[in-house]
Amino acid sequence: MAPFNIAYELLVTRLKNFQLETNKAFNFTASPSQPQYFLYKFPQDVDSVIINVVSDATYPCSVVSVQDIVCPVYDLDHNVEFNGVYQSMTKQAAITVQRKDFPGEQFFVVFVIKPEDYACGGSVPSSIHGNVNRTWNLQRTKNLQVTIVPSIKKSVYVQAMFFSFLSFLSFYLGSVVVAFVHYIRVQRKASAGRLSPEHGSGMMTSSHPISASTPEGSSYGAIDESSSSGGGQLGAPPGSDTDSSVEEESDFDTMPEIESDKNIIRTKVFLYLSDLSRKDRRIVSKKYKIYFWNIITIAVFYALPVIQLVITYQTVVNVTGNQDICYYNFLCAHPLGVLSAFNNILSNVGHMMLGFLFLLIVLRRDILHRRAMEMKDIYTLDYGIPKHFGLFYAMGIALMMEGVLSACYHVCPNYSNFQFDTSFMYMIAGLCMLKLYQTRHPDINASAYSAYASFAVVISLAVLGVVFGKNDMWFWVIFSLIHVLASLALSTQIYYMGRFKIDMGIFRRAVMVLYTDCIQQCSRPMYMDRMVLLIVGNLVNWSFAIFGLVYRPRDFASYILGIFICNLLLYLAFYIIMKLRSSEKLLPIPMFCIVATAVVWAAALYFFFQTLSSWEETPAESREKNRPCILLGFFDDHDVWHFLSAAALFFSFLVLLTLDDDLDTVRRDKIPVF
Repeated sequence: MAPFNIAYELLVTRLKNFQLETNKAFNFTASPSQPQYFLYKFPQDVDSVIINVVSDATYPCSVVSVQDIVCPVYDLDHNVEFNGVYQSMTKQAAITVQRKDFPGEQFFVVFVIKPEDYACGGSVPSSIHGNVNRTWNLQRTKNLQVTIVPSIKKSVYVQAMFFSFLSFLSFYLGSVVVAFVHYIRVQRKASAGRLSPEHGSGMMTSSHPISASTPEGSSYGAIDESSSSGGGQLGAPPGSDTDSSVEEESDFDTMPEIESDKNIIRTKVFLYLSDLSRKDRRIVSKKYKIYFWNIITIAVFYALPVIQLVITYQTVVNVTGNQDICYYNFLCAHPLGVLSAFNNILSNVGHMMLGFLFLLIVLRRDILHRRAMEMKDIYTLDYGIPKHFGLFYAMGIALMMEGVLSACYHVCPNYSNFQFDTSFMYMIAGLCMLKLYQTRHPDINASAYSAYASFAVVISLAVLGVVFGKNDMWFWVIFSLIHVLASLALSTQIYYMGRFKIDMGIFRRAVMVLYTDCIQQCSRPMYMDRMVLLIVGNLVNWSFAIFGLVYRPRDFASYILGIFICNLLLYLAFYIIMKLRSSEKLLPIPMFCIVATAVVWAAALYFFFQTLSSWEETPAESREKNRPCILLGFFDDHDVWHFLSAAALFFSFLVLLTLDDDLDTVRRDKIPVF
């Protein structure tokens, strides 16, 4: 790289320490003109070793390569990547080597110092800008220490697999115990004549009057539940879910008396559940079952190309030997077969097992509810929150798919495929918010098609953010504008119970509302509780929009996920506060789930923020964050995050499933809507 001729000397010396020993650190110095390589032979009882290389200095940038015993040895900057497995390095590198990959049971470890640092995140060489390179005469030497230690044995793999499966099988055992105790309690109450033994929740008593008529003094607009919400409106048995032409949703929605009632009932100051559970139960249940079938279709079409892509990534890594493609925690990356980091994949088994367990729990509740409907139990017709399980089934599938796609992402984690790990997290957060809203608004919740279309828009924005969100200010301006406008539009729909039309006349109507409610008479909002929630929610979302404009975070997928999670937590907190304000109770099981959710989420987030790698930096800089395993010598901090986050999501789902069990003995015209 010198701009003029240079005189040099060639000195040949005998190398005394050429063979590296197991568990013994070796220190040496390398430079661009003096690369180093050493020999290592596998001991008889060792099948896999980890080569740990450390240096106190970040620069100069270096490359560590493991090559088979062949001549010539590729130990120059322009050919070190031609053979074997290699990593770029600043302060730390780690390569796992298996005996089966080297027939001669020995290999070379090669160390090359690069003449420039930009490959490791350093400054861009001036020659790229067309200027004369002035770094040719700098002293580019680097002191390195290499230690080769045996990797884990096969028995550790078996122990880790048993630990993973048994840990989550304990949740199955706990669920069986709870179900058995619940069954015993139901049988005792049934034998005492206080409860139908087939009832879904097991919380009913006969102390409440059995009456299908609307009591005197109920609010204006409450209707006869026996004819509208009990499932008998169309002349079919309450538990009947048979397919027939009369049960099409369009047949119901076009009934003139229903449409004329919407504007009257939904704009009352005080709404009760009987006002918003007027549609036939079978029709509404089928509407929510579409969530389940659609998410299965989405999962198949989304997951198959993802699996194909990550297999291709892993194949490229194995064929080329370029370990800079994937951002593993190389100090705790245990290969199995063609997979480079099997531990990161195994730790996602919790999402799949607990997602399936949640589906079983929901199925049990669904079956018990159907039995009660077949018995024409009056409590299932006029009391409690209407039972619709389609969204719960969709949430269980989403949890399982989160495990599948997270495992796919960790086959080769990098900048290009990070959105695989977060796509179904958006859907989980969105489905949870929809379920919370559907609980008290069963007739006016979003359809599955519009909900999944909204999720598709979010995922599309996430992809655009990965591509354009690094430095393009125009993207952040457009995204923040969309974010704010979407928040305002959704707030309007929530505040007016879906009766505020969004069309070309929206601006004129908005001005009229501001003039009449804020300027002309300055009255308090008609729906104060909803207004407080929506004001706080909009402030939170506008804060996110301003943060994005100012800081423009590179991890755009996590940024959107943070928006979803904050909105979900805000809505859940509002729901619980309003529930307590309405003198409703939290039963022991939902109370336990709420506490468990808070504790497990806190522990999970602690391990989540223990950054072990970062695709926002160069591969060499990312490896500076690598740390050894912390659990069973097999799992690292991020694996523990996988375990705990799966449990936390499971408990979160149970909160939504059991939160309103206390209302099963309360008439629907006494349950407030908020």
